[in-house]
Amino acid sequence: MSDTTPKHDEAEPVRSGLARRTPTQRRSRERFERILASAMEILSEKGSDAFRMSDIVERTGISFGSLYQYFPDKTAIIGTLSERYNAEGRACVEQELASVETLPELHAALGRIVEGYYRMFVDEPILCDIWHATQTDKDLQKADEAEMRHLAQLLLARMKELAPSADEAELRRTAELVMVLIAAAVRHAITLERSEGERVVAQFKALLSRSLPGLPG
Repeated sequence: MSDTTPKHDEAEPVRSGLARRTPTQRRSRERFERILASAMEILSEKGSDAFRMSDIVERTGISFGSLYQYFPDKTAIIGTLSERYNAEGRACVEQELASVETLPELHAALGRIVEGYYRMFVDEPILCDIWHATQTDKDLQKADEAEMRHLAQLLLARMKELAPSADEAELRRTAELVMVLIAAAVRHAITLERSEGERVVAQFKALLSRSLPGLPG
């Protein structure tokens, strides 16, 4: 049987830097998932710098033609994997911020967000390889920056509700800075031995709980 995607397979539109298409038919979807599973294995074994599209073909037996129907290059594969994990993190942030009604509750929610991201990286070591790849590719860097802005917007919306009279520009800068610092702290913590990484996370959470500039205490 020919290993090609059915011509009439409907697909969800996907933005630039990710897969060409996200198939909806079962057989095509299985092939799509097999490609991504193989990519994760290769990233874990070789790292993003040595990862090649030919590795996917050799490991899965999927033809180059079928592979390129879904992914134009390895950036699109890594970007798709990154977006999946970003979606998990985004859902965590949305859930934690949804019920916040006071500044102490916001501090506590941010602490849980820090802990949640750290646990994601600890439980899924492949995230380190994906993150490294996003920092060495301009398109993936832009996607990472866009995700950070989106998370900052989620935080900003909650902060504006808590402090409606505060200067919006200052709140925006605060929201962006907080999200950038969370990402930096977590990415630093995962480079350390587990016990030291947990101490760094705990200390950073304490810093967040003591003060949020730009909001009335």
